[in-house]
Amino acid sequence: MLNDQDRIFTNIYGFNDALLHGAKKRGDWEGTKRILTKGRDWIVDTIKRSGLRGRGGAGFSTGMKWSFMPKVSDGRPHYLVVNADEGEPGTCKDREIMRHEPHKLIEGCLLAAFAMGAHVAYIYVRGEFFREIEVLQNAIDEAYAGGLIGKNSCGSDYQFDCYIHKGMGAYICGEETALIESLEGKKGQPRLKPPFPANAGLYGCPTTVNNVESIAVAPTILKRGSEWFSSFGRANNTGTKLFNVSGHVNQPCTVEEEMSIPLKDLIEKHAGGVKGGWDNLLAVIPGGASVPCLPKSLCDTVLMDFDSLKENQSGLGTAAVMVMDKSTDIVAAIARLSAFYKHESCGQCTPCREGTGWLSRMMIRMVAGNASVKEIDLLDQVTRQIEGHTICALGDAAAWPVQGLIRHFRSELEERIAQAKSKAAA
Repeated sequence: MLNDQDRIFTNIYGFNDALLHGAKKRGDWEGTKRILTKGRDWIVDTIKRSGLRGRGGAGFSTGMKWSFMPKVSDGRPHYLVVNADEGEPGTCKDREIMRHEPHKLIEGCLLAAFAMGAHVAYIYVRGEFFREIEVLQNAIDEAYAGGLIGKNSCGSDYQFDCYIHKGMGAYICGEETALIESLEGKKGQPRLKPPFPANAGLYGCPTTVNNVESIAVAPTILKRGSEWFSSFGRANNTGTKLFNVSGHVNQPCTVEEEMSIPLKDLIEKHAGGVKGGWDNLLAVIPGGASVPCLPKSLCDTVLMDFDSLKENQSGLGTAAVMVMDKSTDIVAAIARLSAFYKHESCGQCTPCREGTGWLSRMMIRMVAGNASVKEIDLLDQVTRQIEGHTICALGDAAAWPVQGLIRHFRSELEERIAQAKSKAAA
């Protein structure tokens, strides 16, 4: 388990104030100028060596992503865009950072922007996060007033400006190009790629989009060193991570832990265990609503990192752990997720526009048992026709929960169909 001295987010529960004075006591903005003097390449290389992978769900190397930005400007401005449109069901980590650790995010914005040659950062915040926007804006104002950002950021002669953009709360705007479209004032629909944002992003200029947590941990990594960060977790799955645990647990929580912590330890030690005991566990969705569920048999041994969950045909995603005990109607739970993705599909891609609606209607029938056994295979086949056939990953996100249900709980579907037929015959 992670020791307290190794925690990056020391005020994640808001026991202390989120103001600049309190943030500085916790080490924020300490030595920031010294880091800036080391140059762009040093910052990017340090983040690369740390092994930090994007905390928004995709898990792409953050340092590698930063390195894609042009080294020399061709006259176009460079932009950093921070994805704070936290819309993944079950996920509540970025919100906590904005609410209680805003200065870590702003300091991270400065350092990341400097590493990419960007002089402006836009933090795209989910519009419903009213209080978080208020706290974050106050922190930005404090940073300007203290000379930490602005024309002479931290006394480094580097000009950096940071702005908040209130989004409209559409799930699809969590996809980086849809977020950019929304930021430009257009309908939030994903763009075809290429061109990638690093070449043609916001207003057609080089842009990098990063998750809140990815940016907020960067200052601590640069201060403590890449070796310190990479000492946690397994190879290719290094660092610390904010985990959310919700559902049928005794103490739902958001907690910072070491990557590769066993799922069972995370639930037992931090969330007070499953209601009714571990043997009462039915299934867990380990990475937010967009990844396949895992039955108890796999939850006994699986580790909370990218590779272990991938090996078990699921994913770390946003690390939002949703626990379901044996009282759960697992078919109805997945049907609810299908309804969500049907609602949130932007409608741009035919497989997703038509497929999510079809999946939702089929799942409603499966809940009632109003189907035939062969339609289970048809359902799985349709998810394969959606997965990988859309511009963005929403199609995959809609398909995977249904695939996980069929993979691990096919017997439940078959039993429900048989019961419905028996009832109809009687």
